[in-house]
Amino acid sequence: MKIALIGYGKMGQAIEAIAVSQGHEVIIKIDINSQHLLAKEHLGQADVAIEFTTPETAYDNILKCFEADVPVVCGTTGWLEKLPDIKSRCLAENKAFLYASNFSVGVNIFFEINKRLAALMASQPQYDVWMEEIHHTQKKDAPSGTAITLAEQVLEKLDRKSGWVNQESNQQQELPIISKREDPAPGTHIVTYTSAIDDITITHTAHSRQGFAAGAVIAAAWLKDKKGIFTMKDVLAL
Repeated sequence: MKIALIGYGKMGQAIEAIAVSQGHEVIIKIDINSQHLLAKEHLGQADVAIEFTTPETAYDNILKCFEADVPVVCGTTGWLEKLPDIKSRCLAENKAFLYASNFSVGVNIFFEINKRLAALMASQPQYDVWMEEIHHTQKKDAPSGTAITLAEQVLEKLDRKSGWVNQESNQQQELPIISKREDPAPGTHIVTYTSAIDDITITHTAHSRQGFAAGAVIAAAWLKDKKGIFTMKDVLAL
């Protein structure tokens, strides 16, 4: 598989190491100094693109992959107000797009546990719920995309919560997400249900970027030669 890496920071480098170790070829590496390689003639040589950049650049990068007719796996968070437009264009132009707020296999299993626990708690109003996420200080968005995904899953099941806030809150209808930035911290996500009698907590702690990078390579290999809109739930058949 020939891969175009759009974004060559720490995550991009981790993805490259895993991809190469599995026999794939990274034919394009695009960072702030090589934006000219986003042209159609360069991207079109790849079987799939993996995009990990910034909230400000992700949308345009995805459109350039569509223009080059290259399937694109995107892990950039913080730009999702434009996601509906990307999805409609993907379908209209018969392209391939896969977005995930987190590519870790463990995190995606954690998502399923979170949904199940929230469903069980829907009929237990004595429990309040709050969340915490901890990342390294270079993390550009807060709360993390993974935390937002977890929060939206909870909100879908709990009618007593109207929305999430990125702060502590005494408002009963709000779901607080506490964001912390500490080094070193690849990523920890905690969901806690608390009552006067007891607490129930589920936690996912990443030990390194390897899980995220490995999942992105798995997703890219799965997306190659497909058309449509997909998530890690499709990749992992969850």
